[in-house]
Amino acid sequence: MRSLSRLFTPTYIAMAAPSPSPSRRLAHITRHLLASSSSGELSSVGAPAAAVADSPARAAASKGFAAVLVCIFNDPRGDPRVLLTKRASSLNSHSGEVSLPGGKVEEGDADVKATALREAQEEIGLDPALVSIVTVLEPFLSKNGLDVTPVIGVLLDRALFKPVLNKAEVEDIFDAPLEMFLKDDNRTTRERDWMGMTIPVQFFDYQAEGKKYVIWGLTAHILTRSASVVLQRQPSFVELPNRPSNTTITSKH
Repeated sequence: MRSLSRLFTPTYIAMAAPSPSPSRRLAHITRHLLASSSSGELSSVGAPAAAVADSPARAAASKGFAAVLVCIFNDPRGDPRVLLTKRASSLNSHSGEVSLPGGKVEEGDADVKATALREAQEEIGLDPALVSIVTVLEPFLSKNGLDVTPVIGVLLDRALFKPVLNKAEVEDIFDAPLEMFLKDDNRTTRERDWMGMTIPVQFFDYQAEGKKYVIWGLTAHILTRSASVVLQRQPSFVELPNRPSNTTITSKH
């Protein structure tokens, strides 16, 4: 039996500030996140991995380290959007699923930021020189036992990015408004098993250029956390239903 009192609890610090004009919004976000990251203000962002980081189950479950790039840019109206990929249907794991560019940390990577940038370049041809890394969130624990660290970067000029897809790994690339991951629109929650617990998992339906995508699971939760930090507000929904602190979940195994 395991307590739910900390799982999925938003631990980021809400930062109130006047809203800049749309044309200056991304530059404002970049400056703010760089300052917050340097001061350690964002050090406790992340779930569900952070919620069980000190538990024996977490230590036993972790099987390696990975990083994903949450790459945001401004649309013509000045609203932040995020780059997403659809994994190749030929892959052995997570085939055909929507994901963020990323992968396992390799020996030659200087840190998780280098991992995220390298993987993005390998998967979608994104030149690291076009991306400004602004902060790194606490890791999430994937169902495969990987510590997955979200690295938030800003693509200041979307027009300079000419995608070149690694077809062995990536079937498609698209982008979505970052704000949608804070809204209840086109969102459903389903219960799934995770580390012996039953937890709510998010599913977002999205359509772009006549194509339908389902953004769910780890990717969806990472994007909600990232949107909370970047846009400096909480989601309009609760990721975990409110329950008394002594509520527990019994493992099904």
